[in-house]
Amino acid sequence: MLSRLPAGAFRNAGAFRASRSTWQAGSRSSAVRFASTHAGSSSSAFEAFMNSRVTLASATLFTAGTIAWYTHLYGSLPFIGEAHASHLSDAGLHPPAYPWSHNGFFDTFDHASIRRGYQVYREVCAACHSLDRIAWRNLVGVSHTADEARAMAEEVEYQDGPNDQGEMFMRPGKLADYMPPPYPNEEAARAGNAGALPPDLSLIDYIFSLLTGYVDAPAGVEIRDGMNYNPFFPGGAISMARVLFDGIVEYDDGTPATTSQMAKDVTTFLNWAAEPEHDERKKYGIKAVILFSTLFALSVYVKRFKWTTIKNRKIFYDPPVDKGH
Repeated sequence: MLSRLPAGAFRNAGAFRASRSTWQAGSRSSAVRFASTHAGSSSSAFEAFMNSRVTLASATLFTAGTIAWYTHLYGSLPFIGEAHASHLSDAGLHPPAYPWSHNGFFDTFDHASIRRGYQVYREVCAACHSLDRIAWRNLVGVSHTADEARAMAEEVEYQDGPNDQGEMFMRPGKLADYMPPPYPNEEAARAGNAGALPPDLSLIDYIFSLLTGYVDAPAGVEIRDGMNYNPFFPGGAISMARVLFDGIVEYDDGTPATTSQMAKDVTTFLNWAAEPEHDERKKYGIKAVILFSTLFALSVYVKRFKWTTIKNRKIFYDPPVDKGH
């Protein structure tokens, strides 16, 4: 049967098969080119995204923020050892963070605690520690009235002068006077405290753990005579003995004078002494936030509903037509 077919039929069949294979190869190559085109565009877009400055800046900020947060939590850089010339215990035990009532953005000092804290300072701490940056007038309106502060100031005599004869004289204190130091100079302070200098308390606000941290020295720790062990003090040995005991102060408002209560009150008072403008600063901050938020809302409104019509308008110019031509 095949022998009866003409030779032209075989030639036509071969040409059809060749054209079919060529079409299939072309379609396969076009599909490959299409897929490679998509793959190339995707890879180029990914490379452009990875090489963009925004991506680099975002990755840098994320890395720096992560390291900063880790350092804030743990006190050291990750994967980097710390080298210390001395033992870690020489820096003292890190005090815990307490939820003070004035720590919040909208919180102010407990003024009743400031008054009690001043009483603790006056009856316990003022015998050794000065408060050079606080004047009697600073207590007015915060913990005492003007008459109370004036009466306390008049109990102290201050040197003034010279008078008409050129001599210095003593006078009762005034509201403008600063609280008197317990010692006339640094040498007298050291002589009265076995060589140790009691620091001024005007800028010290972290002593709660120190005042409540007196314990017996652990086994293996030697404390020389005249020193006391407190793990919250650098080195563990402190010249100041424990000064707060239950009931050592009798509060005017009837608050139980426990050791922790007195430490809390005097710490609050010293926090205020270090930053007397604390409450006013927060008030001004709240006013500024309200003011600038209102101005921002007004600016958004003006930009959205007033300037939009001017910014988006189109101006068309129709040149005059010369009717002579």
